Amino acid sequence: MNVTNKVIAITGGASGLGYAMAERLGKQGAILALLDRNTLALDEAVSALSVQGINAHGFPLDVANEQSVIEAFSDIADRLEPVDGCVNNAGITDDALLLKVKDGVVAKRMSLEAWQRVIDVNLTGVFLCGREAASQMVASGKGGVIVNISSISRAGNMGQTNYAAAKAGVHALTVTWAKELAQYGIRTGSVAPGFIVTPMTAAMRPDMQEKIASEIPLKQLGEADNIAQSLAFIFENDYFTGRIVECDGGLRI
Repeated sequence: MNVTNKVIAITGGASGLGYAMAERLGKQGAILALLDRNTLALDEAVSALSVQGINAHGFPLDVANEQSVIEAFSDIADRLEPVDGCVNNAGITDDALLLKVKDGVVAKRMSLEAWQRVIDVNLTGVFLCGREAASQMVASGKGGVIVNISSISRAGNMGQTNYAAAKAGVHALTVTWAKELAQYGIRTGSVAPGFIVTPMTAAMRPDMQEKIASEIPLKQLGEADNIAQSLAFIFENDYFTGRIVECDGGLRI
């Protein structure tokens, strides 16, 4: 897909990886529909992109709320056009061990609330937004591209029962949708980031950052634009569907 003048929705688009992906696609001529819960950050992101000559519009959204998703995507179609692309990027973490054991006694367990919060945003949110995007693509008759942001944690990671399960599920959606939606001209893809420089990793102690970097074959954390480049590849390659791009500096070789 040539993204010039194509309407592309990006959840969690006001900051971090979402903003970096918006910036790259916007510079290639896409019309951006940024979706985020943080309305202040959303306004700031739209302004910052507009200064660069990028055509960006903000849409408040709670990805875990079905009605909010339905209304936001309807608003996109009304204000712009039906979406040609959708990037399901919004996500949260709420890390904890499944069990915390002291002297052979279970002292603490991951709460159902922590499990549900992450599943609601990271998996159900992808389902809801993907469903709305696909519906618009089918109705328009133009097809489109849906990209889901997974993680290398989908293979399992200590302290992330909820997050790993959600991110594994995200890629399963990608594969399933590729099989179901190809007949309508819709392609899908996943991107699985490794450790990327974000406000969260920047807040880590320097020694922790160094330890993480030392375990990566390329010996450094990735940049947000590295993930944006992976996303752009999926949009551009018209024979790519149902697969995952791992961008992790070789961490999972």
